[in-house]
Amino acid sequence: MTHKPSTLFLLLLAFPLFFNCKNNTEKKDTTTSLISLKESFKNDFLIGAAISRSQINQTDSLSNALLKKEFNSISPENDMKWEQIHPEKDSYYFETADKYVALGEKNNMHIVGHTLLWHSQLAPWVHTIKDSATLANTIKTHITKVAGRYKGRIDTWDVVNEALNEDGTLRESLFLKLMGEKYIAYAFKIAAETDPDAKLIYNDYNLWKPEKRAGVVKLVKSLQEEGIKIDGVGMQAHWSLLGPSIEDIENSIIAYSDLGVKVSFTELDITALPNPWDLDGAAVEQSYEQFESDPKMNPYPIKLTDSAQTQLAKRYEDIFKLFLKHKDKIDRVTFWGVNDDHSWLNNWPIKGRTNHPLLFDRNYEPKKAYHSVLALKNK
Repeated sequence: MTHKPSTLFLLLLAFPLFFNCKNNTEKKDTTTSLISLKESFKNDFLIGAAISRSQINQTDSLSNALLKKEFNSISPENDMKWEQIHPEKDSYYFETADKYVALGEKNNMHIVGHTLLWHSQLAPWVHTIKDSATLANTIKTHITKVAGRYKGRIDTWDVVNEALNEDGTLRESLFLKLMGEKYIAYAFKIAAETDPDAKLIYNDYNLWKPEKRAGVVKLVKSLQEEGIKIDGVGMQAHWSLLGPSIEDIENSIIAYSDLGVKVSFTELDITALPNPWDLDGAAVEQSYEQFESDPKMNPYPIKLTDSAQTQLAKRYEDIFKLFLKHKDKIDRVTFWGVNDDHSWLNNWPIKGRTNHPLLFDRNYEPKKAYHSVLALKNK
């Protein structure tokens, strides 16, 4: 004999299924609404990342997903520098740069061009130029060709990169030697004529230092007095756990903002490793081969200790507190890399080290520092 189940029994049987479905739905909704860096700071400033050629070519799905989720601005690590994009006098290589710009457009990102004029990573053929007129024509041709190709598509250009010494004087370079100090104004003038709508900035490291800060102030004022467009100052922000001081960074933000231009932090990373005592700034030509086998210079070959994680998190928290305090003066904060594995600091200034300078580890997982930064906006 078959008994018809009671209504109460059916309800009791269905309840766990209903409860589990409800929980699964809630978990799914929570997952899809996770806070990101770009969402947390969307009303404050852009959050960017420098990307390498492999990331531009989208060969790493984990990196691609993290880039899209967390960042709303991109910078090319190397692929728009002169030696890459203009390797021979009458030869340009635009394939990777084209993909880079298309990637930014596809993801509705603020696209940075880095860089039009820099004494380093300059194509060897440029160094064969011996007179001012030829160099001026070469600079004009280069900027017109490169910036012109992406007119209306590149949002910000690092027009001139690292033109100052630590004391604020102009760095000895081919440009200074042949053209004198006017080469900087010339580059900005050509860039503005080529793409009037792009933001144009001067980019350099150690711009928190008082003497170098004074050099930047002098440089910006000289351009403004000539009626030449400059929209911002880019502070590279290759810093350490111990310095520079928040006070020095703040003084520079205020000094540059007082000129009527915006401040961008263009290459932010915090080295977790000790460096040679005479290391100064981020000049790529510095190298310390004698330290390559010294374990004291590579104390975290696998991962950071808990105490080092805490120290890094506190440092980033203090820095972003300052950024938020002066958010009206800041356009963009760009990390120099997406995660630790992609950081240039693994090989500079000592090759073969394992550094941990960014907010995401080698497994693309957020570190304690990431959460400390997000907590400032999501309390």
